[in-house]
Amino acid sequence: MTQNPDGNPLLGVAIVTSAVFLFACTDTVTKFLSPHYPASFIQAVRYVVNVVLLLIFVFPRHGRALWRTNRTKLVWLRGVVLGFASLTMGLALKLMPVGEAVSIVYLSPFAVMLLSGPLLGEKVKPAAWFGAVFAFSGVLLVMRPGGGLEPLGVVFALVNACLSTAYHLLTRVLTRTESTISLMFHVAVIGSVILCVIAAPSMPSEMPPPLHLVLFVLIGAFATGGHFLFTAAYRVASPAVLAPVHYVQIMWSAVLGWVVFGHMPEPLSLLGMAMVLGAGVAVALALGRPRRPVRQS
Repeated sequence: MTQNPDGNPLLGVAIVTSAVFLFACTDTVTKFLSPHYPASFIQAVRYVVNVVLLLIFVFPRHGRALWRTNRTKLVWLRGVVLGFASLTMGLALKLMPVGEAVSIVYLSPFAVMLLSGPLLGEKVKPAAWFGAVFAFSGVLLVMRPGGGLEPLGVVFALVNACLSTAYHLLTRVLTRTESTISLMFHVAVIGSVILCVIAAPSMPSEMPPPLHLVLFVLIGAFATGGHFLFTAAYRVASPAVLAPVHYVQIMWSAVLGWVVFGHMPEPLSLLGMAMVLGAGVAVALALGRPRRPVRQS
C-alpha cells in the first residue's frame, strides 16, 4: 500500500482553521479587557500564563529539550521581537476594531515573501509581487482617510506588521536548527520578562474581578492552544495546503468584532479586508501548486 505524501489535508485544514479562530479569540478578549487595563499588563499576563502552561503540559514530557538551543542569541532576539510585536498589537486593539487591525497586520506574510529573496536567497515568484500589491491596495482601503480609524492605532498596527515580518524571517532561519518547543518556550519566557518590566509601573492596585481573571487565563490558553494546533497541523498536511487557511483569521476577527462589540466595518473597509484575504489565499495557492512534470520524449 502506497503512503499518501500529502498526509491528511482535510484534517490539517480543520486544525489550522481552529488555530486561527483561537488567535482571533485572543485578539477579541484582549480588546475586551483593553479599556480596563494597560496593554502591557494584558500581554504580560498572557505570556506568564503561556509559560505556566508549557511547564505544566510540555516539560514533563520533553524535559531539558524545552530550553535547549543551538543559536541562542538569535533565539533570544526572536523572543524580544515577538514581545514588542505583542505589545504593539495590544496597543492597536485598544484603539481599533479587531477585524481592521488584523487586516493591516496581515501585510506581514507578503513582506516575508518579498524579503525572503534578498535576505534568505529564496526565489520570489511574480505571483508574490502581484499578491503583495493587491493586498497593499486592500490595506489602503481599510486605513484610508475618513475611514474612521484612529491614526495612532493604524501606526501601531503597521509597526506590528514590521515586527511580525522580522519574527517570521527569524523563524524561517531558526527552524533549521531549533526545535518547535524550544522556540515556543523562549518566546514565552522572554516575552514575560520584557512585558512584566514594561507593565510594572502601571500594575493595577486592586485584584481584577473574577470574570477578568478568567479572561486573562483564556488569553494565554487561546494563544498557547493556537500555537500547538499549528504545530499539529503541519505534521499531518503540507505547508502548501495549509498556507491559504491562515487568512481565515481575518474573517474570524471581523465576525467576532461584530458579535462581541457590534462593530460592522464600512463597505469600503470590508472590500479592503476581502482583498487582503483573497490575495493571501490566491498567492498561497499559486506558490504551493506543484509543477507539472516535463514529459520526456
